Amino acid sequence: MTAAVQCINLSHSFPMAGEHFQVLKNIDLTIEQGEMVAIMGPSGSGKSTLMNQIGCLMTPEQGEVKILGQSTLGMGKDALATLRRDRIGFVFQQFNLLSRTSALDNVKMPLMYADSPVKNAHQLGVQCLESVGLGDRLSNHPSQLSGGQQQRVAIARALIHQPNIILADEPTGALDSHTSGDIMKLFRELNKQGKTVVLVTHEDEVAAYADRIVMVRDGELQPSSPAQNAVSEGQ
Repeated sequence: MTAAVQCINLSHSFPMAGEHFQVLKNIDLTIEQGEMVAIMGPSGSGKSTLMNQIGCLMTPEQGEVKILGQSTLGMGKDALATLRRDRIGFVFQQFNLLSRTSALDNVKMPLMYADSPVKNAHQLGVQCLESVGLGDRLSNHPSQLSGGQQQRVAIARALIHQPNIILADEPTGALDSHTSGDIMKLFRELNKQGKTVVLVTHEDEVAAYADRIVMVRDGELQPSSPAQNAVSEGQ
């Protein structure tokens, strides 16, 4: 089976004070379809930059990224945008919901960027909200929802294009521990349904839900390790 994500000899630097700060160094990483992987590392280690490279939000300075076997090498902005839209769903720490828009309309928003009008947009939006347990909150605005419910709306929005891969950057960072657990159980359930889930986190409790933990230190990849907590299997 073709890997969901392949990073091949991936390196990247940023200009800083007239010099270049090397944030990623010769990263080789393969994430198989159906895996749930946590990327961890101290602040400034390069984990968020790695996530942005995997999500095709940045172009690598050196090396190559493949998404489901498709190389992004030499792709233009439009082609990368199409790849992101069709294959990858994004979930962020800040929910990034439109405050004056209902949960349903927030979820349907990405469909505006489809190549042609989506005739069953309403039905798809309802199905996505139902899949995250918010079928009774279709008309609620973000201010009428708890933090956990808002993140569920954001997850439903990420699912609207039925992506193969879900990328989550600190998805529980704005939530309390109990709500974080509920959100991680939802990610795990989506993973069991066949979605590849890649998340960046600094929390051991969150990483414990993954199948595998990838550590990044000083821009370099450390040997992967299985999650040490039985949460990933038991819940």
